[in-house]
Amino acid sequence: MDNRVEVREFLTSRRAKITPERAGLPTAGQRRVPGLRRSEVAALAGMSVEYYAKLERGSLAGVSAGVLDAIARALQLDDAERVHLLRLAHEADGSAAILRRRRPKQWKVRPSLQWTLDTITGPAIVGNNRLDLLAANHLGRAMYSDVYADPTSPPNFARFTFLDTAARRFYPDWELAADMTVANLRTAAGKDPHDKSLYDLVGELSTRSDDFRRRWGAHNVRTHGTGVKHFHHHIVGDLTLAYESLDLRAEPDLTMTIYTAEPHSSTAHALTLLASWTATTNPSTTVEIDHNAPKTNPRFAP
Repeated sequence: MDNRVEVREFLTSRRAKITPERAGLPTAGQRRVPGLRRSEVAALAGMSVEYYAKLERGSLAGVSAGVLDAIARALQLDDAERVHLLRLAHEADGSAAILRRRRPKQWKVRPSLQWTLDTITGPAIVGNNRLDLLAANHLGRAMYSDVYADPTSPPNFARFTFLDTAARRFYPDWELAADMTVANLRTAAGKDPHDKSLYDLVGELSTRSDDFRRRWGAHNVRTHGTGVKHFHHHIVGDLTLAYESLDLRAEPDLTMTIYTAEPHSSTAHALTLLASWTATTNPSTTVEIDHNAPKTNPRFAP
């Protein structure tokens, strides 16, 4: 990833989203560009136009935390966008490399991690920043049976969302699911712009999906922590599930996501039915990742 290009496109896209009205500025006169002008952002951030223009062109190396905070306030960045800007600045001056952890060439779920997943009564999964589905308990595997239909190992949520027609049925609000998927990948790219496997995936999806390519160009980021998701399972129907995502300290860049239903709700009853169904299938949940293996997927071949 070219850091200067990423900085320029991110700041430009954020500037385009802020209207003068939202920034509390007068709107007199015809405007050639959407959102704020560079001069307006500079004024709101308390710096010269020349200096802000230099920063927006990608020169974030050595920029102080105070300047970054002023830009974030002027552009009204949310928490996820602020963190993304800080990561871009750290990458520009090379300090991000100090915190970057090495990934093993192969990853296999530890027995203790699988035991932990299996003690959770609701659907539970483990994934990485690339949105690979690495491990699950039985109910999590049953809920994501459409994703597991991918014959490659490990299955990947982004490929499923943009290249598998089943995703349009599985996600009732597919547009929202697609937005969230790309924002998660863009956030991951900010964490590690040197992750070749991630950029191989981005390149594949950009080539094969106009929907993905358009969203990737929007430079939206998000924090995937908690919320509510809606699914339509091909066996038990509609599901409305709250989720909590937890970082795993022992594993770099891995997250455990646990889903729960409101007690006594229709979704809770549906999960009970799904648990009965998966008890008869009892599939294996262990996957291995070879980071040097080809990323082609025969199911999604053009």
